[in-house]
Amino acid sequence: MSNVIQEFSRFAHAYDTYNVIQAEVAKALVKQLPSSHYATLLDIGCGSGEVYKNIEKNNCSFEHFIALDSSPEMLEIHPSGENIEKICADFNNRKTFDTFSLAHPSLILSSSALQWSRDLDFTLSEISKKASHAYFAIFTSNTFKTLHQTAHISSPIYSEDILKTTIGKYYQATFELKKYRLYFETVREMFTYIKRSGVSGGEKQLTYKQTKQLMETYPLDYLEFEVLFVKATSLDIHSI
Repeated sequence: MSNVIQEFSRFAHAYDTYNVIQAEVAKALVKQLPSSHYATLLDIGCGSGEVYKNIEKNNCSFEHFIALDSSPEMLEIHPSGENIEKICADFNNRKTFDTFSLAHPSLILSSSALQWSRDLDFTLSEISKKASHAYFAIFTSNTFKTLHQTAHISSPIYSEDILKTTIGKYYQATFELKKYRLYFETVREMFTYIKRSGVSGGEKQLTYKQTKQLMETYPLDYLEFEVLFVKATSLDIHSI
């Protein structure tokens, strides 16, 4: 397992967006895909389409692409095409997995989404039944580690150990841990990024007074991110 730290300036021209880390994670995930052809690719928590955009540049081909997300606004801006099917559904809902079936061979992808599963055990159980192979990139609880420590709050997402243990119940998997740093010129810019980027998942754990105090005491000029990259083969492969 590597633990490479990749650093980005929030103000570098090429990364002047609010989804810089998610975009980089999607790019890194797709780079891991084998050069192969699939009947179907399913992107769970597809967002605005970073995974699809990178697949277009990769040597991975497909006949049918399913973009699944719970946000109709995100699906609206996701790339469209004759071979792209968009499904507005929540991967926390059992009915979601009854709405589609995947032709063989299929591959399931998910980038920067599964950390928001309300019941990770349920979600991975359902995903593992749909296709034999999957590639995931999941943010761990060490994302914003120093910020959480400074504010004396706990992370709302899963730890590396919980992710590995739960994934191991349904997949034979290999793991790679990557760390990212995103630098800011001011703490205010940093907190604006947190609010607008979606990396906090809409979690509000601090009052206005606590947030102001945190902005005054946060010791770093960057935010920390930690992502677990997963190559997985379903343990239920023979029943698929």
